[in-house]
Amino acid sequence: MFCNRAMEMVRELQRAPQGQLLAFNEDGLRQILEEMKNLYEQNQSDVNEAKSGGRSDLIPTIKFRHCSLLRNRRCAIAYLYDRLLRIRALRWEYGSVLPNVLRFHMSAEEGSPNSGLMTRTGPWPVRNWAAPQEIEWFNHYKKSLATYMRSLGGDEGLDITQDMKPPKSLYIEVRCLKDFGEFEVDDGTPVLLKKNSQHFLPRWKCEQLIRQGVLEHILW
Repeated sequence: MFCNRAMEMVRELQRAPQGQLLAFNEDGLRQILEEMKNLYEQNQSDVNEAKSGGRSDLIPTIKFRHCSLLRNRRCAIAYLYDRLLRIRALRWEYGSVLPNVLRFHMSAEEGSPNSGLMTRTGPWPVRNWAAPQEIEWFNHYKKSLATYMRSLGGDEGLDITQDMKPPKSLYIEVRCLKDFGEFEVDDGTPVLLKKNSQHFLPRWKCEQLIRQGVLEHILW
C-alpha cells in the first residue's frame, strides 16, 4: 500500500545490469493500477464528505492519497520508459534482424529462469521477454530508423549503427563461431563462413555478425 509495489519495480530496474531486458512485470503493474483505483475512490468519498459535512480534518488525508497517486503514476511511467530504452538498444546492438533466441524470448508470454541470451560479452542468464505492445513498438522503431538511414548518404543510404566507436583499423581478423554459409565482401568476393574458420575482413561488414554471435573478433 502507498507506493510500495511501485518503488519495488523501480528498484528492480536499478538492479538489472545495463542492456539487460527483464521479464515484463504485468502483475506488478496491475497491482499499482489497483492501488491507484482504490486511492482515487477513497479520495472521492472523502472529498464529497468534506464538502457536504464541512470535514476539513479530512483534507490532509486527501492530499496524502493524492501524492501517493502521483508517485505511483511517476513510477509506472518510469518503469515503462526504461524498458523502451532497453528495447531500443537491442536494435543498435543486434541490427534489424534479431537472433532467433532473442526473438523467441521477446514473443514468449512465459519463460524459464534458466534461459539465456547472447551479447558481445556473453549470455544473459535471466528471463528476457517483452509485452506484445513492446514488440510492436520495437518493430515501429526499427522501421523508422531504417527510413531515416535511407535518407542519408545519397542513393545507398548510410548505416549509422556501424562503427559506434572510432575504429583503429578498417580490417579485422575474425573467427567463425558457427556455420553461416557464404558471405559477400565489398568487391563481390564470396567468403565461406564455416565454424572455426578465420578470416581477415572489413570491420564494417563484420560488426553485425559479431553482435549476433556468428563471428568473434580475434585480439592479439
